[in-house]
Amino acid sequence: MQHFSELNLCPALRDNLATHEFVTPTPVQAQAIPPLLDGRDVLATAQTGTGKTLAFLIPAMEQLLRRAATAPAGNGLTDRSPQVLILTPTRELAMQVMAVYDALRGNLLAPGALLVGGMPEGPQREAVKRGAPVMVATPGRLEDFMERKLTDLRRARLLVLDEADRMLDMGFLPSIKRICSTLPAGRQTLCFSA
Repeated sequence: MQHFSELNLCPALRDNLATHEFVTPTPVQAQAIPPLLDGRDVLATAQTGTGKTLAFLIPAMEQLLRRAATAPAGNGLTDRSPQVLILTPTRELAMQVMAVYDALRGNLLAPGALLVGGMPEGPQREAVKRGAPVMVATPGRLEDFMERKLTDLRRARLLVLDEADRMLDMGFLPSIKRICSTLPAGRQTLCFSA
């Protein structure tokens, strides 16, 4: 893949990429995006600053747009259920991921929910209550919301572990296992590390 325009993406998403001057993919994007669009699990390693966030957000957003175009009304699950769950080791990284999602989603998709420690909980609870197709979270804050039954992960069809190696180094493996045990078995899993 030499250009993002070669991808079989929803025209509006392709236009948003062009508007934000994303034309030529980085190596990690060129290698990861096509299999992710095909629904395969991917483990990708690339240096910091090489575009890993876009490598998983483009396929995630495309899947959301495809599902929205073909989904029947009223599937029996709460609208609060995210379809994409992105776990990051730190608040700062979660905020960066959410900023990229917000910039690219335009008016195509609903706002996401950011669940992180060290910030007021009220706006985070409101984002979950409002319903968000994408949830970007740190493991500790997400587990807290899960324990209090403030979020429902039954519709999450895509799990992204961003900086997976760092999360393991920081001791998040037990939390990740508990979170993963609540997700659908047939989900797509993406692991990205530096």
